[in-house]
Amino acid sequence: MQAEPPRWRPPSQPLFNLPTPLTVTLAILVLLYLVDAYLLNEDARSLVLFELAFTPLRYVYPLSQQGFEWLWTPVTYSLLHGSMEHIVFNALWLTAFGAPVVRRIGAARYVAFWITAAAASAFFHAALNWGQQTMLIGASGVVSALMGAACRFAFPKTGGGMRRMHAHVLPRQGIVSALRNRTVLVFTLLWFFGNVLIAFGLPLVGSDMGAIAWDAHIGGFLFGYLLFGLFDPLPSESESA
Repeated sequence: MQAEPPRWRPPSQPLFNLPTPLTVTLAILVLLYLVDAYLLNEDARSLVLFELAFTPLRYVYPLSQQGFEWLWTPVTYSLLHGSMEHIVFNALWLTAFGAPVVRRIGAARYVAFWITAAAASAFFHAALNWGQQTMLIGASGVVSALMGAACRFAFPKTGGGMRRMHAHVLPRQGIVSALRNRTVLVFTLLWFFGNVLIAFGLPLVGSDMGAIAWDAHIGGFLFGYLLFGLFDPLPSESESA
């Protein structure tokens, strides 16, 4: 009696199938938070904030009369978080929107995107708070930039939500044409509306996160949405047509 040939089964997808660069990013963010929260004393934490956090006040004074903190803090602030709620909130959104972007552009472009998006978010915040002693920390500006970037390709023109495993291969939509996608338009309007509420003192998350830099969110989103084409190795919808 001849045995029946085995049936083909599609390979199972792991529950958490994150790109390696994104996993490394999450590990760095968590490690830095744990060290800062549980291993450093108050003096050491203050030093970390001075050396790594971003403040617009730094740029009021001549740069030649300072250390080099003005050079790296527009990026390093994005690696620090002030509470467990803060880092968990950013990690969840980073996982959701960072995964398709990282799969699409690769590790090197992802690092370049993170650096430039962090700086764009920081200086958008500084432009609206020039000379003030605000202290900016957290990856939410970069996360917002990843959201903006994902809006350019991750939502199919035919409608519907983001394709979790295959969004990274969809053609990049134009700056204007992407907003003709109802899903992108509704998501973008709701996202901006949420940040407007935050600007008027109505945060959409718990109060334990402290003051929320809504302006850095907007600066990051605009950077990711408008300039994603500079980082995208794949052709746009017009080039692939």
